[in-house]
Amino acid sequence: MLAETVCSAVSAAGLGIAAITAYRKRFLAATRIAAYSLVPVGLVMTGVVQWVSGIVFKPSVWLGFGLLGVAWLLFMTTRAVERRTGGTRKERRAAAAAAQRDAVAPAASAPSLGGGRAPAAQPAAQPAAKAKAQPAPAEDFSDIEAILKKHGI
Repeated sequence: MLAETVCSAVSAAGLGIAAITAYRKRFLAATRIAAYSLVPVGLVMTGVVQWVSGIVFKPSVWLGFGLLGVAWLLFMTTRAVERRTGGTRKERRAAAAAAQRDAVAPAASAPSLGGGRAPAAQPAAQPAAKAKAQPAPAEDFSDIEAILKKHGI
């Protein structure tokens, strides 16, 4: 009975605040406040408040909530450990097999520059040496510099 009275008082106070807010021409906020203030009365009328007050004072219910908390904690701990170790044993084996299959030799990582076969007089390593001998073109950061100057950085 006390819970119903408190919920009714909270709803009445909320509706009063909603009326004051609407008087100040803030109708959207007033509507939102009115909606929140009607929730406690709705909970009393549906019987949820009586059900919750019956649950709160039973020790077996609190033990049940404690067990649910322990289960959730164990579940989250196992997920965190699984993420750190890289998944299950099957997933780690599959990833290792895929990495070994997709391994590329260091010499094969450079793309071929010529359309056909290389002349017999020039070894295959010579085009790579020519590419290294030419200086790399300076990267153009003028647009980035302009943005930074615009923002005063």
